[in-house]
Amino acid sequence: MDGGALIGLDIGGAHLKAALFDETGTLRDLDQWPCPLWLGLDRLEQAAAAVVARWGKPCHVAATMTGELADLFDDRADGVRRIVATMRSALPTAALSVFAGPRGLVPVDGLPDCAEAVASANWYATALVAAAGGDGILLDVGSTTTDIVPLVGGGPLHAGYSDAERLDSGELVYTGVVRTPVMAVAHTVPYGGGRRALMAELFATMADVHRLNGTLPEDADQHPTADGRDQSVAASARRLLRMVGDDLEPAGLLKARRLAGHLAERQLRQIEDALDQVLSRGSMADTPPLVGAGVGRFLARRLAERRGAAYCDFEAHLPVAPALRERTGWFAPAVSVGWLAFDGAPHKHLCPVAAPVEAASYSRD
Repeated sequence: MDGGALIGLDIGGAHLKAALFDETGTLRDLDQWPCPLWLGLDRLEQAAAAVVARWGKPCHVAATMTGELADLFDDRADGVRRIVATMRSALPTAALSVFAGPRGLVPVDGLPDCAEAVASANWYATALVAAAGGDGILLDVGSTTTDIVPLVGGGPLHAGYSDAERLDSGELVYTGVVRTPVMAVAHTVPYGGGRRALMAELFATMADVHRLNGTLPEDADQHPTADGRDQSVAASARRLLRMVGDDLEPAGLLKARRLAGHLAERQLRQIEDALDQVLSRGSMADTPPLVGAGVGRFLARRLAERRGAAYCDFEAHLPVAPALRERTGWFAPAVSVGWLAFDGAPHKHLCPVAAPVEAASYSRD
């Protein structure tokens, strides 16, 4: 690839995540912006403008996506085409390529032939880069979904590729630590000495649960809450108790924390059940190392500890400056597609044991 700054983009239905690389392939900065695509493509235009405002106009952009799932679009292929057209318009001076899974990065002119491969392929980019660190199971726990991908022999050993196939295989679990409604995690909960049904209402999300547990990373929740109120612990407790028909009274915070602990455990069990399904194929050892990515990878760490498995972060083998390491794991697809854009082969650019590269000053302004 020629010189100049490159930006790797992960275009989701709720966020635009971005990774900035310099002309040598060194990761320099990371950020994300809210991008609720279901409200219109103008939200993507605004997020792209925020990228340019932060880092300037890039020479190259490598993009992967899941945003084509938004109900704004007629189908996935329509979503891929319209998202790419919007990015071309928003970044007209950049050379734009799109990740198409096993086909690698393709120029946008080749999009009509591979829209199905582009759709929701961000997990594949992450798996390619994660696999350079050795065999294991990638657990990418995001704000909305969890990806479970076996890594064997330097690449993914997956049973499914499309969303439908991966839902069947257990490799895609629709649960995340921010946007998932609480009612999608459990139908009944222990409460007040009995079993109580949760209300089938969007009164609270798993962001409230993990906030009450003290495990939700700072800046992870960038969207309005279920009731449009603030993101304080008290407000989260009020929302969560509403799920069981209760109000936040003086002693209610303890009840809410107890309920949050149970719901977090239920979510972890859901992920563990899917992991067991993947392992039941018999293609790996029963206790492979777990590789954690995503803003919810604290659940992957807990799962590894529970099962007595080795654990490592997605970025452990990557040449990344210390100040960028945690967010590198959170934004793994954006980082991965950016690195793949340099030579298309992570093994050439990455090494299993690499000294951190000192990047330019990192600012969250």
